[in-house]
Amino acid sequence: MMLLNKIHHIAIICSDYNKSKKFYTKILGFTISNEVYREERNSYKLDLTLNGKYCIELFSFPNPPKRVSRPEARGLRHLAFEVDNIEKAIQEIENKGVITEEIRIDEITNKRFTFFEDPDGLPLELYEM
Repeated sequence: MMLLNKIHHIAIICSDYNKSKKFYTKILGFTISNEVYREERNSYKLDLTLNGKYCIELFSFPNPPKRVSRPEARGLRHLAFEVDNIEKAIQEIENKGVITEEIRIDEITNKRFTFFEDPDGLPLELYEM
């Protein structure tokens, strides 16, 4: 049986590279660890870290097709970020122009969470631990 250690990264393809780069770095606080322009593919690859851990590859490609998000389609549902204080996290991103949904309670864990979207409508979640 294959032994997995952890999730290495999540790859996201965006429609507007500069807008998404700003969103993930200036609004959500990711740090750029590497940025490469791949001329042969007319594509950027941006490696992003959070708290010193590599976790997102942000790609740009010319004219990527739209992905169905709502109603919920099969495939990756959303990306969730753990936070210590959900109100504080919401206030911080709302101050930067991001709209969040109302806080909900996970009926299984009784933890609080909310959703928001990246510039391409990818559902993102804040989950309070």
